[in-house]
Amino acid sequence: MAGNVSPDDAAIAIVGDDAVHRVEGLPGESGPVGLTLALGRLRTLGVTGWRVALPAAGHPLGLSGPPEFNARALEAEEAVVGFGAPYGLVPELYEAGPAGDVHTQVVWHCLAVREAPPADVPSLGEAERELAEALREATVALSRLDVAGSGPAAAAAIDAYRARAEGPDEEVLAPGYPPRAVRVLELARRVGLLVSLAYESGHGGAVSASEIAARGELLRPVERVARRARVAAYNAYVEERERG
Repeated sequence: MAGNVSPDDAAIAIVGDDAVHRVEGLPGESGPVGLTLALGRLRTLGVTGWRVALPAAGHPLGLSGPPEFNARALEAEEAVVGFGAPYGLVPELYEAGPAGDVHTQVVWHCLAVREAPPADVPSLGEAERELAEALREATVALSRLDVAGSGPAAAAAIDAYRARAEGPDEEVLAPGYPPRAVRVLELARRVGLLVSLAYESGHGGAVSASEIAARGELLRPVERVARRARVAAYNAYVEERERG
């Protein structure tokens, strides 16, 4: 949307290993159209960038309305909101193909959005500070709870992830993003990995229902901080353009 790559190249990057992506409800079209055409059309309609929304129950993170769009985005738990023109896209995923060769197909529903500040999205500076604090607090608290996700196995998994992320083939964000956005996204991913390891460790050292509940109470706000930071990082390019 910023004009740095062609719609074809953007569509290839978006589709990845999925079978096909189509956009439904695009102004001027009577049915679903291919992603390349849709991106080009949305750009001519005035969309110059996208904000990411990652809403969850009770937390409309990144949304700006109206209610119909918010409801669909909450159901999907993700959406993108256009910058420059009032259009948003909400994905709907399908699985298709024979057993052993199943691919994901995506239909993006194009809907009107309200041009207003997105809900609960911090600045990059705020997100970075919140993440650093959440990582420290979660590590200490999980260690006290004797959760497997805070021990040497978690540290090894995080180090392995960081090695992959720092490799030459990993592009964290598209060209044009500020370096701070890359740092924030990497830290958000690291915090998210810690949370996932803690959840996936089963009961770990938590031997009672109260200890398991305590772990959940600890992880939920940390998870929320990580989601807010991811949205802040992905939206940084648009936010900088909006500031001029």
